[in-house]
Amino acid sequence: MSLSFLEHISDIEDPRIPGMTTYPLNEILLTVFIGMLCKLEDLEEIEDFCAIELAWLRRYLPFANGIAPAQTLRRTLARLEPRHLEKAFTHWAASLTERIRGVIAIDGKAVRGSKQEADGAGALHLVSAWAHEAGLVLAQVAVDKKSNEITAIPELLEMLDCTGTIITIDAMGTQKAIADKIIAKGADYVLALKGNQETLVDDVKLYFADPVIAPTLQRHETVDSDHGRIEERTIVTADAAWLAQMRPEWQGLKSIAAITEKRMIKKTGKTSIETRYFITSLPSDPKLLAETVRAHWGVENNLHWCLDMAFREDESRMRKDHSPHNLATIRRVALNIMKLDPMKKSIKRKRLRASLDRDYREQLLCR
Repeated sequence: MSLSFLEHISDIEDPRIPGMTTYPLNEILLTVFIGMLCKLEDLEEIEDFCAIELAWLRRYLPFANGIAPAQTLRRTLARLEPRHLEKAFTHWAASLTERIRGVIAIDGKAVRGSKQEADGAGALHLVSAWAHEAGLVLAQVAVDKKSNEITAIPELLEMLDCTGTIITIDAMGTQKAIADKIIAKGADYVLALKGNQETLVDDVKLYFADPVIAPTLQRHETVDSDHGRIEERTIVTADAAWLAQMRPEWQGLKSIAAITEKRMIKKTGKTSIETRYFITSLPSDPKLLAETVRAHWGVENNLHWCLDMAFREDESRMRKDHSPHNLATIRRVALNIMKLDPMKKSIKRKRLRASLDRDYREQLLCR
C-alpha cells in the first residue's frame, strides 16, 4: 500500500497491555477503515465483511489470528488516544499533495449521534481544515467540552503547513490571536465579522454606508440561478489602511469587504437580502475576495454534507469514550480517498463499488 494511510499508523501507540493482545492495532485500524470505505453500517457488519475478505486483507497485513470481533474493535476504538490517530491522519493528508494552494476553510461540525444527553449536550464537536482546491480534509481537532472553537483553531493551525494559502474562518474565529497565528504561519486570512467584534463591525459598516465613499469603491457582481431560486451577490471592497492604523492589534489587516446576497424563490417570488462583512490581509480585490468567500461556504457541501449524507455520520451511535472521535478520523480518511478518486460518481456509489469490486478497492487503498 504505497504512500497509504497504513504506513502512517504503524507507529501509533497501542493503549492495550503489551503481550496481552491477540489482534495487532494496525490490523484493527485497517479493519475499521475498510468498513468505512465499503459502506458498512456498524462494527458487526465490518467484522462479518472483513471475515469474508480475510484472504484479500492478508495481502496487506498478516491477520494471523483472523479478524478481530466487533467487541474488540469497539473496546480498542474507545481506548485509543485520538491525538495519536489525528497526528497520523495529518501527516498522511500532507503526503497526498506536494503543496496546498488556495483556500483552506476552517469550520466546525458536531457529530450529533455521539450526544450524551437527550438535548444534544455532550456531542463530539470537531473543527476541520478543508483544502478547497485539493478537495481534502487536511487536519481536525476536537473542541474541548469546557471550551469552544476559539481555543481549538490555533491548535489546528499549528498542525498545518499553510504557507502561501488563504485561511477562511467564520465569525467565531475572528480573534486577534488567531489572526496573529495565521500571519505567523505565512498565510493570509479572510475573517467574518459579527457581534463578537461589535465595535470593529460597526466601524466597517459605517465606512461602507458613507454616501461619499460608497460610489468610489470597487465592486464585483455575480448572478446564479439554481435549485429554484435566483441569487445575486454584490461584493464591495476597500483599502483598510485607516482601520489598520486605528487597530494595530489586528496583524496584517489590509482591506475590508461587504457581500450583499439577494435571494429570490422563483415559485413564490419571496425575496431575502443579507449583508456580511469581512476583514482580510489580502489586497482590495473584489473578485478575489468573492471567490475566496464562496470557497469557504463550499465546505458545507464538500465536507459536512458528504459526511452526513454519504457516510451517515450523524446517525452513528458510537458514544463510548474515544470511539466517536477515532471513528470520525477514520471516516475522513475514507472521504479523502474517495475525493482523490477521479471516477465521476457520487461518494455513495463509490463506497458501494468498493464493497463489491476488489480491484477498485485496491486502487483506492494504493493512493
